[in-house]
Amino acid sequence: MAQVSLTFPDGNAREFPAGVTAAEVAASISKSLSKKAISATVNGAHYDLQWPIDADASVAINTMADEAPALELIRHDLAHVMARAVQSLWPDVKVTIGPVIENGWYYDFDREEPFTPEDLGAIEAKMREIINARDPVRTEVWSRSDAIAHYEKTGEPYKVELVGMIPDDGQPIRMYWHGDWQDLCRGPHLQHTGQLPADGFKLMSVAGAYWRGDSDRAMLQRIYGVGFKDRKDLKAHLTMLEEAAKRDHRKLGREMDLFHMQEEAPGQIFWHPNGWRIYTLLQDYMRRKQDADGYVEVNTPQVVNRKLWEASGHWDNYQENMFIVEVDEEHAREKTINALKPMNCPCHVQVFNQGLKSYRDLPLRMAEFGSCNRYEPSGALHGIMRVRGFTQDDAHIFCTDAQIEYETKKFIEFLAGIYADLGFEDWTIKLSTRPEKRIGSEESWDRVEAALGDACKAAGYDFELQEGEGAFYGPKLEFTLTDAIGRDWQCGTLQVDPNLPERLDATYIGQDGAKHRPVMLHRAVLGSFERFIGILIESHAGRLPFWLAPRQVVVASIISEADEYVQEVVAALRAKGLRVEADIRNEKINYKVREHSLAKVPVILAVGAREVEERTVTVRRLGEKQTSVAPLDATVDALSLEAIAPDQATQ
Repeated sequence: MAQVSLTFPDGNAREFPAGVTAAEVAASISKSLSKKAISATVNGAHYDLQWPIDADASVAINTMADEAPALELIRHDLAHVMARAVQSLWPDVKVTIGPVIENGWYYDFDREEPFTPEDLGAIEAKMREIINARDPVRTEVWSRSDAIAHYEKTGEPYKVELVGMIPDDGQPIRMYWHGDWQDLCRGPHLQHTGQLPADGFKLMSVAGAYWRGDSDRAMLQRIYGVGFKDRKDLKAHLTMLEEAAKRDHRKLGREMDLFHMQEEAPGQIFWHPNGWRIYTLLQDYMRRKQDADGYVEVNTPQVVNRKLWEASGHWDNYQENMFIVEVDEEHAREKTINALKPMNCPCHVQVFNQGLKSYRDLPLRMAEFGSCNRYEPSGALHGIMRVRGFTQDDAHIFCTDAQIEYETKKFIEFLAGIYADLGFEDWTIKLSTRPEKRIGSEESWDRVEAALGDACKAAGYDFELQEGEGAFYGPKLEFTLTDAIGRDWQCGTLQVDPNLPERLDATYIGQDGAKHRPVMLHRAVLGSFERFIGILIESHAGRLPFWLAPRQVVVASIISEADEYVQEVVAALRAKGLRVEADIRNEKINYKVREHSLAKVPVILAVGAREVEERTVTVRRLGEKQTSVAPLDATVDALSLEAIAPDQATQ
């Protein structure tokens, strides 16, 4: 009998009969492991315990202690158990697909009547009943014809269509049973329903979804669920969602009077004075940081002829996301076709190409607060986080191959300082390496990937590999920050690109007197001002750092006799550059405090008869119950120091 050699995580290897299953391997190691096993990792791939291993491989047996594979299986099995529960309750419902997503899963159903909140409760109860039954999960391999015949017989048209979409490359089709309920699935899955946590999941919502994302196809009902290993983790997640709802930038945007959006301009933002103040403060800060780091700032056109987009490759590969502008040019035989720019990089190459460039000009760090427009489907729009019109803190570094590592290290240090100033100390780096389809030599990819990795290490940061996730023309770094409630946001990027300079014929004169192609590093720290401001608002729960607050101080009168002193206090603060307002309305001080606290004003100075007489102010800080009384001059000096932006505090 043929044998296979399996190597385990401790480095030991053993011989097994070819076709041995991961379950049999686990049993051969120990009875305890056999009971705890849920799946295996075979040569880096996630394997069902029932699948045969036919060749030499590295093998690790997974248990519930292995977080990533355990959560993948739990959420995938919960999707199947939910579909089984739905069809148990409503046998006429047709099933489609149910993939795992972040923190849970969804499943799409074809049902005439809409699911109600009461239905979700009934489905949850049926799911727990199925889990407690501890029904076995088994897998079989079928031919395409048998699978199609089965689904035609059981009246599942969506499954028939799915089987027909599977490439007919000789590979078998895998079918899974959870008890007596069956689904088409690649797997892997747990070994019985009892391995699922009966108290670790919750059905969250129902939404409409077109079959296969096609608006001409049937509208289905999509049920979303979240799943974790136990009740504790589920509770923590639900608590985080409650906190996130309180911090929703759309809600806080209304309370702080920052912006609004309306149907006449979908995906576009109407910034109010308070919101635009945050925007300009952040932009001014970024401009100062970039100036100090050796960037030159440019500004490029909003509307550009299609010829440039054709030359850059965007017309063929990105046209569906571009806003097209047709113009009847004078004396032209046909309309001129232009596009609102969706990104800035081709225009920056045009600036680089003006005049002769020497190796002495490199690296050239070219920045632009570039206003871009991209078509996003209406269903994808989300407040100011996902819009159609936005401004990037965009820059492109034109450099030589030899300068990539230094420029990358320098950028990481630049980015780290900005994130720290904005209150984000916790962030990670991911290095995306060469994809299967790519251009360039293996030596070039080796060199550039090593340069990015070495730059991370030189800057003092570890990185996570994302193998095969780079662009076809070069690797990239992605910077993901973690906010105050533990959510991750991918914001910064650095992308190595030798392709666009080639397409747009960018050159410089080298030391040898010959023309050479520069490498282009696309880089951003914030990503877009709109999205990053949304992240800032939510992470800080509206309580922005004092230097970024649109209204830093409100001086409120307690009695009308203090109105004149209020104006004196306001004038003293404004003279120091603070953003301050007077509130001398004929309202009680508690009403004023509540209103300005809801609007997240950091400091409220209350003045009454005693404050007028003693030339003091009563200081109330946002989020603090206690107040303090302080001399006016000392308060003005203290607040003026607090209002200095972090990059200016050390100057």
